[in-house]
Parts: sequence; C-alpha cells; structure tokens
Amino acid sequence: MANIFTSSIGKKLIMSITGAFLILFLTFHMIMNGALVFSDEAYDAIVRFLGANWYALVGTVILAAGVVFHFVYAIILTLGNHKARGNIRYAETKRERGVEWSSKNMFVLGLVVILGLLLHLFNFWYNMQWTEIIGAHTNSLGMSPTDGADLVRYVFSHPGYVIAYIIWLVGLWFHLTHGMWSMMQTVGWNSKVWMKRLKCISYILSTIIVGAFMLILIILYVQSL
Repeated sequence: MANIFTSSIGKKLIMSITGAFLILFLTFHMIMNGALVFSDEAYDAIVRFLGANWYALVGTVILAAGVVFHFVYAIILTLGNHKARGNIRYAETKRERGVEWSSKNMFVLGLVVILGLLLHLFNFWYNMQWTEIIGAHTNSLGMSPTDGADLVRYVFSHPGYVIAYIIWLVGLWFHLTHGMWSMMQTVGWNSKVWMKRLKCISYILSTIIVGAFMLILIILYVQSL
C-alpha cells in the first residue's frame, strides 16, 4: 500500500483516480447548470435537494478531499520531475516532438483552475450550502441560500465575472485535454494505436464539458440584459 503513495506510478495513479472523479463531478455540474437555462424552478429544486443534507455534505467532503489529493500530488510530481531533470531543462532549445504546450504547463494550468475554483466556492458554495450549514436565513447578498437560480443569474449578470469564468474555463480546457489522455495512459491504454484515439476522445469530451459551461454562462448573461 505504501508504494501507491510513494512510487512514481502510484502517484500518477492517484492523480488519475482523483482526476476521473473530478471529471465526473464537472459533468454532473454541467448538467445541473444546464437545467437553469430552461427552468429556474428545476434548478432551485436541485439546490434544495443538495443543500445541507447529510448526503450532500458527505459528497462535499469527498470532493474536497479529491481536490486536495489531486493538487498535492500534482505539486509532488512537479517537484520530482524538476529534480530528476536537474540542469537539463536549461539546455533545452526547442520543443520536444509530440510534447504539447499543456503537458509542459500542467502545474500552471492547475493553479489557474484552483484560483477559479476558489472564486467559484466563494460565489456559490459559501452563499448556498455554507449559509445553510450555519443556519442563516440569508447569505452575504441578502438572498435565501435555496434561491440558487437568483444567485447564479445575479453573478453572471456582471461582465467581469463572465470574463473571469471564461478565462478559468479556457485554463480548465487545456488542463482537461492533457489530463484525460494522461489518465488513460496511466491505467495502461498507451499503445501507439490507441494514443491518437485517446487524445481525440480527450479533446472531444473536454470541449463538450467546457463548451457547455461557456455556452450556459453566456446565455445567462444575455438573458440578464
């Protein structure tokens, strides 16, 4: 068991497992946000269902643990890679064939994703689930924590937030495109035949997830005008 947490393969496996979990969460979140485009009542019903109920709190703890593990092991792997390369990286004069920009900047992209996540937590989790947990009837904006539709529409009626989220989503897209096929490669799907297919699948899935998020927030902004 110790080898899973200390070996190079074990660390990558943990990154893959936590990454897969976060991708599933993003997919669910995308579908949930899509409901708001068609019905405020449907979105608020989901918010009330997920509120401060025990199963939602358990899910929140698991999700938080997944994010922490993913980020911590990303730091460990990045430091390990830098140490292993030593001064070799300073002698590089050109980009290696087949090495994409995103694969060489996953840590930076991860920081962009984390900063965006913190903004998202402040805007929504803090004003919804946390407000319910502490027993408050209104959040920092004077809204009920179960009025999720009003809160989301309020946030995305401000162009500054829309731009910030688009920047976040672009960083998320780059992170996902590399992370997905890297995850599949780690679990053994790394043959020459499958590598191109996996990259193609990663680009398609990442584009669907991120593109849907962007479309939703743009629609919400237009609806607020």
